[in-house]
Amino acid sequence: MNHLLEVQDLEVKFALRFGDLTAINGVSFALDKGERLGIVGESGAGKSVTGFAIINLLSKPGYISAGQVIFEGQELSQLPEEDMREIRGNRISMIFQDPMMTLNPVLTIRTQMVETVLAHENVRKAEAVDIALDKLKKVHIPSPEKRIHQYPHECSGGMRQRIVVAIALLTNPAMIIADEPTTALDVTIQAEIMDLLQELCESEKMGLILITHDLAVVSQVTERIAVMYAGKIVEIGSTQAVINDPEHPYTQGLIKALPGSLQPGSRLNQIPGMMPTLTDIPLGCAFHPRCDISDTVCRMEVPALISRRDHDRLTACHMVK
Repeated sequence: MNHLLEVQDLEVKFALRFGDLTAINGVSFALDKGERLGIVGESGAGKSVTGFAIINLLSKPGYISAGQVIFEGQELSQLPEEDMREIRGNRISMIFQDPMMTLNPVLTIRTQMVETVLAHENVRKAEAVDIALDKLKKVHIPSPEKRIHQYPHECSGGMRQRIVVAIALLTNPAMIIADEPTTALDVTIQAEIMDLLQELCESEKMGLILITHDLAVVSQVTERIAVMYAGKIVEIGSTQAVINDPEHPYTQGLIKALPGSLQPGSRLNQIPGMMPTLTDIPLGCAFHPRCDISDTVCRMEVPALISRRDHDRLTACHMVK
């Protein structure tokens, strides 16, 4: 079966004066039509860089140094910018953390949505307005005919993020990459936006890559999870399996750190130490300095991401037998 998206051995480097730094090191995964994949990890793990690399939006000095990104059978990583524009925002949409960074504060919602439609579709302005209204209805915005004439500052944070989702849907994309789409919102609105994304994936058969540091959010929305650490995927499998029975010590640490996993009043668990910087990634398994079950082999050899206990899951850990 052909996947909607296939990322194979993706490597991203940043060219700096003193040499190239590797930010993404051999990342591979696939996404099927209508499937929801979560990419989780701490800040600096490489989650967002992976998302930007898929749509070739890396700003200099970042560049894709190896690997392939195959979307709908087409290799994207070496596509000319003109061809990439046909896909970016058209077949693949991206939703960012802060809706106020995405929306232009001095233009009405109507102007921004209509311009987006006209940039990608060969339609008349009246049709573009109809498409915009239809998408606002799809994301459950009340009185869209009134809202469309407002400016972003006249809408609440949750409403703005719904508008951003509506803009992402304007071109009927096959896939959406959502980069921390609920970080700036309060918890009840977060849940609404997540329910909305899930509903849209199911009704529109869209693929979703949800990038977040929040395992609780991922566990509610996605079907599969990829856990990233220091530019590599350390565990990937079905959401239920990874959440209920994590194999990698890093995944175990992330789950133990969730407040809901503790007795009320007890201290929060945390993983000791910090994510290594790109200039300081340890030899062997990058997680070994923070791991309480590491052994000599962990300090010497990089563990392969392979199926170990569970055939439906891949884990990169020497200690998982």
